[in-house]
Amino acid sequence: MSETNGHRKLRLGMVGGGEGAFIGGVHRIAARLDDRFELVAGALASEAARAHRSAAALGLDPKRSYADFEVMAREEAARPDGIEAVSIVTPNHMHAPVATAFLRAGIHVICDKPMTRKLEEAEALAEEVRASNALFVLTHNYTGYAMVRQARAMVEAGKLGRIRVVQVEYPQDWLTEPVETDGTKQAVWRTDPARAGAAGSLGDIGTHAMNLASFVSCLEPREVCAELTSFVAGRAVDDDVQMLIRYESGAKGMLWASQVSPGNENGLKLRVYGETAGLEWLQTAPDSLRVSPFGEPPYLLSRGGPGLTPEVAEMGRVPAGHPEGFLEAFGNIYSAAADAILAHERGEPRPLGLLPGVADGLAGMRFISAALRSSQAGGVWTAL
Repeated sequence: MSETNGHRKLRLGMVGGGEGAFIGGVHRIAARLDDRFELVAGALASEAARAHRSAAALGLDPKRSYADFEVMAREEAARPDGIEAVSIVTPNHMHAPVATAFLRAGIHVICDKPMTRKLEEAEALAEEVRASNALFVLTHNYTGYAMVRQARAMVEAGKLGRIRVVQVEYPQDWLTEPVETDGTKQAVWRTDPARAGAAGSLGDIGTHAMNLASFVSCLEPREVCAELTSFVAGRAVDDDVQMLIRYESGAKGMLWASQVSPGNENGLKLRVYGETAGLEWLQTAPDSLRVSPFGEPPYLLSRGGPGLTPEVAEMGRVPAGHPEGFLEAFGNIYSAAADAILAHERGEPRPLGLLPGVADGLAGMRFISAALRSSQAGGVWTAL
């Protein structure tokens, strides 16, 4: 049994994420960043030869390289040294069946977002989570940034007063041309409704934007007025989303997600305005949080600097001025997942804290469903 900093290292499996995949590598780095997990098994691709090549490249024991995720769930659950958690990094259409198999085997699940391809699948998966003794974590990784946590803490503490306006945008440009027709792997499945679901940019990055806005503002959307557009000819899913949001509290919001906006690589940006102050955070400069008290000069809070809550101050791995970003935020999610799994192992009641879970997954799928229905009806206000 290996230990790191007093913690037992957890045995991790992975489904998906084989050769040519992007997000699988990110999850593997995040899982190892704080030495909380050790990857020991995988069903890394849907085709057997590719799955075994991928496992060999990662140094996995050939006996624990599987060509079928259901076989993996069954055999790993039966081993005395079997995996304790599985990371699901497949295209969206496989999230529900893979998660279901491992939950039924009693293995904790760490799943990439969105939770499923369809709302009906999400509701069925939520029932599986409720029936299982295993935990379900959804990797909305932007909630793992230190300054995002600081922003939420300030909202919770009333530093902004009652929230009035929430604006979030997430523009990219990588689908400006029809790269899916060239066989680009990441584009092929993301623009295929059978694998990604009916939502394109809405499901891929719009759900991240919505989740970030809700996480920081502590507000839940009630209705959306959405317009989804496929600007690239022949594309079967949306590549640009613009919408208005009405929150349960009476606050108003705006969301823009686009993958056809030249000059934007990963431009996630959040602004939250209350009665007494505003906050602004950019994923491209994630170590800073701009705070604007009404009638006073704005100021910056920095990761590792003064003025942070004790919990946020402890999140950094390196001193202030040494940038932390995407991988570290992902690592925070994985480390918190390890804490939750070990606490669960001790018999503590299903502690997820600020970790995204099945409720966030359901909220994301209801958001997608409402936005699709709103746009199809010509942009009418549609309830979640």
